[in-house]
Amino acid sequence: MVTKRQETFRLEVKPKAPEDSQVIWEQYRFTVLTPAMVRVEYDPNETFEDAATQTVLNRNFETPEYKLKETDEFIEIITTHVHLNFHKESGGFTKNNLNIEALGNYSLYHSTWYFGDKPDTLKGTARTLDFSDGPIDLEEGLMSKNGFSIIDDSHSMKLLDNGWVEKRESNIVDIYFLGYGRDYLGTLRDYHYLTGKTPKLPRYALGNWWSRYYPYSQTGYKQLIKKFEEKRIPFSVAVLDMDWHVTEVPSEYGSGWTGYTWNNELFPDPEEFLRWLHDQGLKTTLNLHPANGVQPFEEMYEPMAKELDVDTENGEPINFDIADPEFLNAYFEYLHHPHEEIGVDFWWIDWQQGSVTKVEGLDPLWMLNHYHYLDLGRGENRSLIFSRYAGLGSHRYPIGFSGDTASTWEALNFQPYFTSTASNVGYNWWSHDIGGHIGGVKDSELFIRWVQFGVFSPINRLHSQDGEFSGKEPWRYGLKAERIVTQFMQLRHKLIPYLYTMNVLTHTDNFPLIRPMYYHHPREEEAYEVPNQYFFGTQLLVAPITTPLRGDLRLAQVKTWLPEGMWIDFFNGRMYEGGRVLDVYRPISTMPVFAKAGGIVPMDQSFDNSVDNPQKMDVRIFAGADGSFTMYEDDGLGKNDEHATTKFSLKWHEEDTDWSYFQIQEPEGDWECLPEKRQYTLTFVGFSYDEVPEVYVKDKLVDVNFTKRGKFTTVEIPEQEIDSWYFVRFRGVSAKKNDMYGEIFRFLDRAQLSTSLKEKIYTTVRKSRNSARVISGLLALDIDPDLLEALSELIWANPGDID
Repeated sequence: MVTKRQETFRLEVKPKAPEDSQVIWEQYRFTVLTPAMVRVEYDPNETFEDAATQTVLNRNFETPEYKLKETDEFIEIITTHVHLNFHKESGGFTKNNLNIEALGNYSLYHSTWYFGDKPDTLKGTARTLDFSDGPIDLEEGLMSKNGFSIIDDSHSMKLLDNGWVEKRESNIVDIYFLGYGRDYLGTLRDYHYLTGKTPKLPRYALGNWWSRYYPYSQTGYKQLIKKFEEKRIPFSVAVLDMDWHVTEVPSEYGSGWTGYTWNNELFPDPEEFLRWLHDQGLKTTLNLHPANGVQPFEEMYEPMAKELDVDTENGEPINFDIADPEFLNAYFEYLHHPHEEIGVDFWWIDWQQGSVTKVEGLDPLWMLNHYHYLDLGRGENRSLIFSRYAGLGSHRYPIGFSGDTASTWEALNFQPYFTSTASNVGYNWWSHDIGGHIGGVKDSELFIRWVQFGVFSPINRLHSQDGEFSGKEPWRYGLKAERIVTQFMQLRHKLIPYLYTMNVLTHTDNFPLIRPMYYHHPREEEAYEVPNQYFFGTQLLVAPITTPLRGDLRLAQVKTWLPEGMWIDFFNGRMYEGGRVLDVYRPISTMPVFAKAGGIVPMDQSFDNSVDNPQKMDVRIFAGADGSFTMYEDDGLGKNDEHATTKFSLKWHEEDTDWSYFQIQEPEGDWECLPEKRQYTLTFVGFSYDEVPEVYVKDKLVDVNFTKRGKFTTVEIPEQEIDSWYFVRFRGVSAKKNDMYGEIFRFLDRAQLSTSLKEKIYTTVRKSRNSARVISGLLALDIDPDLLEALSELIWANPGDID
């Protein structure tokens, strides 16, 4: 058992289902947890498992309505979602005696599960992307177009009341049937109740991370951080790879990958160094490779060895044995707590040695993730680890480290899909090696596109392999790349108020930041045909570019599906009519990110290393429909649920009028976390209006700075007390039309095409007075199909709507 700090390692669980939910016959038990979730068990000893397991924490669902039919020959259970048939016979489940149907007409032939079958799902995730150079096989997920999936919990460990784990009997069956149809968000909701919620991340985790496998010195690392500051590139997390500790060791002690003693030649004063990083606004994580145990040269070897009765006189090593509770206690007490006391904020657990321990079925990676996460949460602050995925339930231990991918376009092209499908097993917080880790050829364009994806992914962590020519410092990729990457990394820090709200919703509402398109459009086939596209929070849709530029057009292309409604380009304000698939083209300086009509995105105006709740905010408001957004703010670190909420709302058109109203309400809840004063700059995107807007603060008309640039109207309100409320009124409002002629001119001016062809195209466009005639004229020119597609995006973005 765990001999120390049982309260630290004990989870709050509700593992026993109500008796009214259970149907038992001899060695079989069926538990109706929800109308769509049924647990099926076989136990020859008829004891059945009512304790929590590695994966499942809570089975105490309210008993749903269900119909039970039982005879001497069969058991039949029917709910609104599932129909279970069991033919009574001894000896265990077989394909012939157990089947469960997902009701709802999801498939003509494939919505019934027969025991032993492997459901066809929309996939989940994988343990690691180590050494991948493109697609890899993914584990099955919880979502299926056929309406059902399963969770096989037969081989997981039992969680004991004292915080330790215990092997279960090997001849049992313990399976959960999920028949939620295409209610994908409903599946996640009940899955998270069953297995535990995704914790809230500390606020600092949502900024940029700097990481590199490189033997930095204390002085060199400080110089690098100062250079980032001079170039206005913000970071919130400093990652130190393995060279923080001693790596040059005698051969009898192993490779030097495992280590816990600071390399004092590189870091003469670790405590001062960590304090300095904190003063710069950076949290710190250190890399761990714990597999080689603790060798006699380590500073903490002798006291730890005495604790574990290891022979120190003969230099006997302390073997890594995560399945031994005595080792576990000493592992944290001697190897980790001292480093945390001088300023280490969390640990990067770099386990690469497989899934075998001395206890059959006990995965050392899961043990490391589970106990590290709980151990670091022993204080008042939220816990955080950085490690690989260890199966269902791993969402309880964020953040995921996806591993060492190749630095290639093929690897980049797989990562948006990989990240999106991870939501299908509730795993929301992947961190990739942005820019790729190993191999490849230096490619500024690839680096830019990877960073752009990173900014619109869960965690944005630049990383690279050891070597002098592998660093991801933006200035190493040329002036143009440095400028673009800097702007995007600044944008990541500006987006933290939006990202943090999504972090809270992920925890409270089981609503992941990254959601495949089919989560909200489960019956539309187009939603399944854009695997790299996803919703990014509640307001944005992202289609990362993962292929190179078309040289002559100086544009890259990505297939995009826009659902019904109006969508607005986040960067240039171009309007798009939805309900269609189209190819979108973007230069290297931008990427396809769309806000829904009526979308509201709160942002920070600043982009330094600080991730505090902002004093100066930039709120983006997108034209075309009513919208609302509730922003969550708290201290960003603590475990308590106290927070402040600020509600934003847009009334696009007051009934039977052409007036529009935007409001910011007085914050509600805990104001302790908020600045005393706040300054709002409101950016209205796509608004056309007859009169300059009026702005009221606490119902009083105030003077504001007002600027207009293309489709962007900026209203700068003077700083106000935090308890203020705001009201902005527009008159004669409509959605601003696209400047088709201007955009086509700029497109042609940038393209590397013959001047005569450019003149023909532009003359044709200028002669035509509507979109259909423009397309007709271009078809008559018989131009290159890719060129026609790129022009068509600009022409058809909002058909017939030309300014």
